[in-house]
Amino acid sequence: MKGLEQICKTKPYQHQIKALQYGHNHKLYAYFMEMGTGKTKVAIDNANYLYDIEEINDVVVIAPNSVYRNWEDEIYTHSKKEPKIFVWKRHNTAKLEKYQYDDFFFLLMNVESLSRSNGVGYKFLKKHLMKRGKNTLLIVDESTTIKNKQAQRTKTLCELGKLAKYRRILTGSPVTKSPLDLYTQCEFLSKDCLGFSSYYTFRNRYAIMKEIFVNGFNQKFPIKYINLEELEQKLKSFSYRCKKSECLDLPDKIPSQRTIEMTPEQIRVYTKLKREARAVIEDKEVSFTNKLTEIIKLHQVCCGFSKTNDGEVITFGQNPKLKELKRILAETDEKSIIWANYIHNIKEITEMLKETYGQESVVSLFGEVSIEDRTDSVKRFQNDSRCRFLVGNPSVGGYGLTLTAAGNVIYFSNSYNLEHREQSEDRAHRIGQEKFVNYIDLIVPKTIDELILKSLKNKKALSEEILGDNIKQYFV
Repeated sequence: MKGLEQICKTKPYQHQIKALQYGHNHKLYAYFMEMGTGKTKVAIDNANYLYDIEEINDVVVIAPNSVYRNWEDEIYTHSKKEPKIFVWKRHNTAKLEKYQYDDFFFLLMNVESLSRSNGVGYKFLKKHLMKRGKNTLLIVDESTTIKNKQAQRTKTLCELGKLAKYRRILTGSPVTKSPLDLYTQCEFLSKDCLGFSSYYTFRNRYAIMKEIFVNGFNQKFPIKYINLEELEQKLKSFSYRCKKSECLDLPDKIPSQRTIEMTPEQIRVYTKLKREARAVIEDKEVSFTNKLTEIIKLHQVCCGFSKTNDGEVITFGQNPKLKELKRILAETDEKSIIWANYIHNIKEITEMLKETYGQESVVSLFGEVSIEDRTDSVKRFQNDSRCRFLVGNPSVGGYGLTLTAAGNVIYFSNSYNLEHREQSEDRAHRIGQEKFVNYIDLIVPKTIDELILKSLKNKKALSEEILGDNIKQYFV
């Protein structure tokens, strides 16, 4: 691919160059690039190339709620063409329709908005693609969100995909449960990619099924997968596979973040507590401890719970952060450390992991765990292949531990203590670590959750922010 250096704003790694060389001019292509290898940058560079040769004028990105807003920052960072960026929301549909799309632009939409065939999101995108599809690159990021052939969003996107001139799917783990996960992801590109007219002919080629009586009905379940070498060869013709372990040019630490949307109930409680906190924060006579207490109350709501004055824990139904964590862990086979600031979350995460992956899959490190049990937990995490997860509090697990078995370090929530953050990062990234490590922050944007992370990234203690004027923007 000539002229690659001209289309890239930021310097690509060697594996990213290879990805572009393989997929840049395909109308239908899959980037199966593991978490941390920079598949978003590759897709943006690919889009810039197609615009450069006048094949497209616009790019539509479909991604989960936790991811699609991150694209805006990635585009500003990596796109040399400085395109316009439109972030779709239900309430701004009419506003977006008024724009005359003459220049290069990106339209970012969350996949959840396409879950109804008669919904606003579907109608908007269909109208857009019918008008602009011949000049559009349509990207589905985290394409496992359309692996379920029964889901309406899958049916919707497979239908809409036919209207776009160029199509891409992006995911680090295209197979989360079985090779059958691949069918609808590839169907979005085209049924011709795999060469099967239906899911059932595909299934019969690559799986041996058995009828099992469940809930009063005979249902078919796969008991063995076959012809997988053939399937692998078919995939190679329209995809690029890249694992983190194969990328010798990656940095040692690979940071990223996932944004989380609170539930309506969380928003209601957070708004109420924010009003109460505002007066405390702005009162110069109030002690730092009292200010910190208000911050903690808000932070706990971001993490999915609240506490009454007598210490009773109140939850808000399904925790959005917990749901996103589960999705992230489904993307990787590597061992993962999950740091959380509150005991309630540590226990909640631990139980979820035991239910999902088995009793032997997880160990915990927090104040209630004895010194002897902590030592045993570290040994199990480091040496036992059955133990995939360590869940702990950075204040307990921050010092003197070697946790180099981890390939992922996930911050469910952050400590307010800068030293705890730095020490907890270094548990995985120290002498003996031979892998590249993903560091992933789960963040509720425009909340105190975001302020804590920004303070830590700026190498500032939270106390500096609380005692300064920066915090006031979070209480407007």
